[in-house]
Amino acid sequence: MNKFKTKCRASALVLGLLAGATLAAAEPVQIVALGDSLTAGFGVGPGESFPEQLEAALKARGHDVTVANAGVSGDTASDGLARLEWSVPAEADIVIVELGSNDALRGIDPAVTRRALSDILAKLADRGQAALLAGMLAPPNLGEAYAKAFNPIYPELAQEHGVPLYRFFLAGVVTNPALNQADGMHPNADGVATIVEAILPNVESLVAAAAAGD
Repeated sequence: MNKFKTKCRASALVLGLLAGATLAAAEPVQIVALGDSLTAGFGVGPGESFPEQLEAALKARGHDVTVANAGVSGDTASDGLARLEWSVPAEADIVIVELGSNDALRGIDPAVTRRALSDILAKLADRGQAALLAGMLAPPNLGEAYAKAFNPIYPELAQEHGVPLYRFFLAGVVTNPALNQADGMHPNADGVATIVEAILPNVESLVAAAAAGD
């Protein structure tokens, strides 16, 4: 009888462990979009921001995910670094880093932007969080010298830190008035949808790796 009880307890323990493992595996992949107004959803309505549209697109493709909005309008790369610890929870699996557009608009020294972005990527790596770096380009009015110093920041940091790069966050949107708000700087809801469609393969690759436990 004692042997029978012992076997039952052991079986119950195994079943409990298996059930726990199943529940853990069923947890959604947590994504955080760390950015500025382009992430925050400046000027668009409920459900139309980049994180919201990205989450909807991923779920429509069968991915069990959540996408948190950690965008703050007006933030520079240095601002994003300063609030990283409280803006990005430790349990997040993936962080999309979309910062630098305000640096370029204000003509901030590219060396400052580079250092802040590099520190962000290093901190995320230390926390074991996968990152996707969203690139930016300097506005033409800042001149060739500034663009030559600013534009290479993103591909060079992606290579240095071994993270995937989405080369230009506003690709396909920035030059199309139909996809921008009246200010000509922020995408409208259709513009955000265009960004989401283009960046989706990059995000899906990271989601698949996170879901597989890589």
